[in-house]
Amino acid sequence: MRSFWLRVAAVTACALVVLSLLHHKPWQVKRSYAGAQLGVGFLPVTCHLTCPVTDFATRTTTTSTRFVSQRFSEFPTVVEALKSRELDATFLLAPLAMVLRAQGVPVKIVYLGHRDGSTVMVAKHSTARSLRDLRGKTFARPSKFSNQYLVIVKVMEDEGMKPDEINFVDMPPPDMPSALAAGAIDAYFVGEPHAAKAEVSGTGRVLYHAKDLWPRFISCVLVVREELINEKPEVVRDLVRGIAESGEWAEQNRLAAAKVAAPYYRQDQKLLEYVLTQPPDRVSYRMLTPTKDELGEIMKYAIKAGILQKPIDIDQLVDLRFIPETIEPARIDAP
Repeated sequence: MRSFWLRVAAVTACALVVLSLLHHKPWQVKRSYAGAQLGVGFLPVTCHLTCPVTDFATRTTTTSTRFVSQRFSEFPTVVEALKSRELDATFLLAPLAMVLRAQGVPVKIVYLGHRDGSTVMVAKHSTARSLRDLRGKTFARPSKFSNQYLVIVKVMEDEGMKPDEINFVDMPPPDMPSALAAGAIDAYFVGEPHAAKAEVSGTGRVLYHAKDLWPRFISCVLVVREELINEKPEVVRDLVRGIAESGEWAEQNRLAAAKVAAPYYRQDQKLLEYVLTQPPDRVSYRMLTPTKDELGEIMKYAIKAGILQKPIDIDQLVDLRFIPETIEPARIDAP
């Protein structure tokens, strides 16, 4: 009888352990890092190329942190993941990072993802030769919080156009080339390779490169939550180092970078090769330390566009202490 009750007690204890595990689900990472692992959000645009490259690099090294890139198709989903701490680090539109900070979300800009790398596209047979020619037309943007939109606001202001003279619509970047081909939109401004896709397929042509409208253009920034900075500063430092070194490697190995990124992007490698070489300065992964003047200019047009109600303290938004003093190319053996 005693052994029977011992068996009952053991079974009951096991059942309680199983129920506890099912309830708490410790195998599911509730934050974006667990020990030596950190999830980093990105969209399949070349502005975010260093994210999958860093992921690939840490798969083949013995560095202290394993960075895992997490692919998203649109920024609203990224924002929700960031707010809920499903993500503690991600690439994000620069004006959107400012908006989140103004709303009290504890995010910090710690680095950039790129320079330039965005393009205004119109239909191949469009007669438009300038932004003024798009009056009354439908123009797709990644988000009203995108720096692409702010650049257009600036150009419209420079050309004496009124804000309502163009019909802006928000659209996920991957949908833009097909929408242009179908005639659902007349133009779009987006990070590559979604512009080059229309160019290569013959359905669209370049109206402007971002670098022609706003030299050293910034679209996206690398942001992390302050909790991660406070709890795991060494992980943030390792992340920024990895992004910086991945950018330098990509600059020196553009075709190999396209090969590494293609499976992460789920896009044709030849398309990425085109973006990274035609022309080579279409997008840059060097000089990725943002300045207060650059962010101040973005903030100024965010206020003009009505997405920020008032200036925010740049010093509270930016934390650049994790940027390495010297940047060497990442040690990567491309597949």
